[in-house]
Amino acid sequence: MHVLSVMIASGLNQTIPNHGALSAYVDTFSQVIQRQATSSGFLHNHPSGDPKPSSADIAITRDIVDAAAAISVKVHDHLVIGRERVDSFRSLGLL
Repeated sequence: MHVLSVMIASGLNQTIPNHGALSAYVDTFSQVIQRQATSSGFLHNHPSGDPKPSSADIAITRDIVDAAAAISVKVHDHLVIGRERVDSFRSLGLL
């Protein structure tokens, strides 16, 4: 069985408790495990309107991808939503 789990972490419309970026992604990734997902995608917004991934976004995403690989879960992409556009980690060569 293949399950795709897409998790959303944002400061405005959150689907998970947001106690800081790292905590939010730990909570999010735990849901991937609980749902026994085989693949996942992540997205969040930048209230500044600039969707360019921050160094913290990149570091956390690398940690998530490494943790996911350890349990055979594929991370398809991490999207950052801005005011006028969306940046994709995959398209930017960050995944």
